[in-house]
Amino acid sequence: MNYDIIVIGSGPGGYVTAIRAAQLGFKTAIIEKESLGGICLNWGCIPTKALLKSAHVFKYLQQAEQYGLNKVENPGFDFTKVIQRSRGVATKMSGGIAFLMKKNKIDVIMGTAKIQKGKKVSVTDKDGKATEYSGEHIIIATGARSRELPNIPQDGKKIIGYRQAMVLPEQPKSMIVVGSGAIGIEFADFYNTMGTKVTVVEFMPNILPVEDEDSSKHVEKSLKKSGIEIMTSASVESVDTSGNGVKATVKTATGTITLEADILLSAVGIASNIEGQGFEEVGIQTDKGKVLVNEWYETSVPGYYAIGDILPTQALAHVASAEGITCVEKIKGLHVEKIDYGNVPGCTYCHPEVASVGLTEKQAKEKGYELKVGKFPFSASGKATANGDTDGFIKVIFDAKYGEWLGCHMVGDGVTDMIAEAVVARKLETTGHEVLKSIHPHPTISEAVMEAVAAAYGEVIHI
Repeated sequence: MNYDIIVIGSGPGGYVTAIRAAQLGFKTAIIEKESLGGICLNWGCIPTKALLKSAHVFKYLQQAEQYGLNKVENPGFDFTKVIQRSRGVATKMSGGIAFLMKKNKIDVIMGTAKIQKGKKVSVTDKDGKATEYSGEHIIIATGARSRELPNIPQDGKKIIGYRQAMVLPEQPKSMIVVGSGAIGIEFADFYNTMGTKVTVVEFMPNILPVEDEDSSKHVEKSLKKSGIEIMTSASVESVDTSGNGVKATVKTATGTITLEADILLSAVGIASNIEGQGFEEVGIQTDKGKVLVNEWYETSVPGYYAIGDILPTQALAHVASAEGITCVEKIKGLHVEKIDYGNVPGCTYCHPEVASVGLTEKQAKEKGYELKVGKFPFSASGKATANGDTDGFIKVIFDAKYGEWLGCHMVGDGVTDMIAEAVVARKLETTGHEVLKSIHPHPTISEAVMEAVAAAYGEVIHI
């Protein structure tokens, strides 16, 4: 019952932390109350991509003639089977985590954890039995859940969060999506592609508000063209669920209107899982729903650490994983480099996809940089044209004085797999000229990065 490291939560933060701890020779246990893999593998990142892939294939079937193929008459789908495939992918991935735990000799403890004083954790199993474990280092990675607004209370049936959106028993004919971050836009795209009438309501002036304005506006235009109705600078004041569906009262810049739909998806962000964890009893400091930690993720109480969505850092799976690895390597006494939160990539897997890293053009200007900005449209890309999907662009932002790559913003098919080039280049402090002299293969989608850099320096060839 005594461990070197106890990890609470088995999402991408927790399970990666546990594996790295085991690799470093620590006797490690991981505690999970539901399913190995946490929200990301079971109810988030992975199964949503499976849904979007089904939608993408369905769209290809509808476009067969564009590729010289015989028209597919009345292409259809079984909504239940689409959902089942997504759940199957999640189950397979969760099973993979179980294998990794066994391979790395990590003890898996199923139950609900609550931290105690003296570096101890009490775990209550499904039968209500509590068992106490002690660990020299306790790492808390309990993640987050769908955030609820007081005026949009989720009932799980007519007003739903992302978990219900992934397992609806039948496809709604119409849906209101409140919030246009990655979660809201991905679900809006999926359901719209499958034939649901979707309306997105966003409080900010642009959808995907954390993205560069060029990206936001381009994606908004593309989604509207696909049939999604988008209302920006608008807010849902109240929701009436007394009838067959929902009636949402929406305040806009020009007045108040009522939207009707079968169902409303609330995608207004996430809330950290810090309640009932024992933080107050142990004396761990929190602020505004987030755990406070030092640069190596130790909380205000020595021996207790926190990573992932319960911190004020970006609530992304890859951030949680990086924080966990950094945390245990520091505990081991290795020479550890601090995470550069300014070089974290963000991705949205709608169609067209969106990916970015670094500063937006607006942020770079606000910081006082003199800029060189280059943009290359996929309409000028031979590979994108051959693929039949030219919707999107690559945009790069450089400091004109020193050539530092300040930001990269991508919209288009497959860009979430390409953004890592910019992340690595920025990490290595690559200049624009070094990118230009790095030969990119032709024809590929990736050479658009080189072309965008060339555009920034007045050397672009293909536009």
